[in-house]
Amino acid sequence: MRLHLFRTSTFRFALVYVGLFATSALLLLGFIYVTTAGYASRQTDEVILAQIAGLAEQYRQRGLDGVATTIAQRAARNPRGHAVYLLADPARRRIVGNLDRWPREAVEPGWVEFLIEDPDTQGEAYRARAQFVQLAGGFHLLVGQDVQEQQRHQTLMISAMAWGGALTLALALIGGLLMSRATLQRVETINRASREIIRGDLSRRMPTRGTGDEFDQLAENLNAMLDQIARLMDGIRQVSDNIAHDLRTPLTRLRSRLEAARLSQADPAMRATIDELIADADALLSTFNALLRIAEIEAGRRRAAFEAVDLAEIARDAVELYEPVAQDKRQTIAADLASGAVAKGDRHLLAQAVANLLDNAIKYSPEGARIAVTTTVLPAGPVLSVADNGPGIPAEFRDKAVRRFFRLETSRSTPGTGLGLSLVSAVAKLHGARLALEDNAPGLRVTLAFEQKQGGAAIPI
Repeated sequence: MRLHLFRTSTFRFALVYVGLFATSALLLLGFIYVTTAGYASRQTDEVILAQIAGLAEQYRQRGLDGVATTIAQRAARNPRGHAVYLLADPARRRIVGNLDRWPREAVEPGWVEFLIEDPDTQGEAYRARAQFVQLAGGFHLLVGQDVQEQQRHQTLMISAMAWGGALTLALALIGGLLMSRATLQRVETINRASREIIRGDLSRRMPTRGTGDEFDQLAENLNAMLDQIARLMDGIRQVSDNIAHDLRTPLTRLRSRLEAARLSQADPAMRATIDELIADADALLSTFNALLRIAEIEAGRRRAAFEAVDLAEIARDAVELYEPVAQDKRQTIAADLASGAVAKGDRHLLAQAVANLLDNAIKYSPEGARIAVTTTVLPAGPVLSVADNGPGIPAEFRDKAVRRFFRLETSRSTPGTGLGLSLVSAVAKLHGARLALEDNAPGLRVTLAFEQKQGGAAIPI
C-alpha cells in the first residue's frame, strides 16, 4: 500500500504542489532576508558617512586639534572599539583613536573591512566596516562600526529561514501524503468493487459517502451504468435461457424418437444412419448444456454453495474416471497430488473443470503421450495443473483459447464444441483463481492457482 501510494498520480500532483509552494516560500524568505540585511547595511553606512562628514567639518573649522579632541572623546565612550575611530599622520602613525595601529587593509581611500582583536575575549577578533578618507595636510581619518553583531543577526536569520523552509517542506509533504492517501483510499474502494464485479458479482455496486463530491458522482455514474448493463445482460440471459430450453426440449424429443425408430428398424444401413443422427443430437444437446452451464457460472449463482474442497481428491477422482479412456490411446496419466491443497469453492464445478482439462489433454495428445496431473501447496495458495506433451497452443492463440467456440483447428476435424476451456475459465473467475496456459515444451500446461484468502481478483489470461 505504501509503495503503491508513491506511484499514484495524486502523490505526483502533491509533489508538484510542494515544489511550487516551497519555491514561493523560498523566494519570499529570500526577499525578506535581502531587504532586511540590506536595510541594516545601509543604516550602518549612513551612520559612518554622517560621522565622517561631521569630523571633516570640524577639521575645516577647528583644525587638527579640534578633530583630535572630538575623536578622543568619542573613543573614550567606545573603548572596546564597537565604534571605530582613528586619526593618523601622513605616515599612518596613530595620533588618537581606539585602534592601536592603522589597518593593513586600509590602503586606498574608500570603504574597507578588517578584523579587530578583542582584548576581552583573549585574542578573538570581530569584523569592522569603516570609511577611509584623507584630510587636508596629508592626515588620514578612519571611522567605522563593528558589524559582527549585524553579521550574527544575518546568520541567525539565515538559520531561521533554513529551519522554517525545512519545516514548511515537511508540512507540505505530510499534507500531500495525507491528501494522496485519502484520495487513494477512495480510488481503491472503487477498484475493489470493480474487481468483485470482474469476478462475476454483478450485484456489486460502487460505495458512496453522501458528500456529493466528484468521487460520489463518479460512483453514481458507474452504478447507473452497471444497472443498465445488468438489465441488458439479464435480458440477453433470459433470451438465451429461453432459446436453450425451447431448443433442448424438441431436441430431446427428437432423440427419443430416433431411439424408438432405431429399435424398430431392421435395415442395418438405416440403423447406422439413425445412430449418426442420434450422435448429432447428443452433440447439440451437449453444446446447449455447456452454454447454459457457463451462463449459470458467470452469473455467480453457485457462489453460495462454496465450501472447503480438497483439490487432490477431485483430481484423483478425475484421473480414475479418465484412465480407461487414456489407455485406449495407450496414454499414461501420472498423478502427483500433494495433500493439503484445499480451496474454497463449488466441488461439482471444480470437478467438471478438471474433467474438461483431462478430456482436452487426452483428446489432443497423440498416442503414447504422457499426461501429468499435479496439485501443490504454495504460500500464496494451492495450485492444480494438467500438462501434456501434445501439440500445445501457440502463444499468440492462448488468450483466444478461453473464448466460446474457439477451435485452433480451422478444419474442426477433431470432435468437440470449443467450450471446454471457456467453462474452465468461467469456473476460475468464479473462484477467484488465476488460469494460465503455458508451454510445456512440448505440449500445454494449464494451471489453476487459487488464492489463500478468497476475495482477490482473478487474473484473466
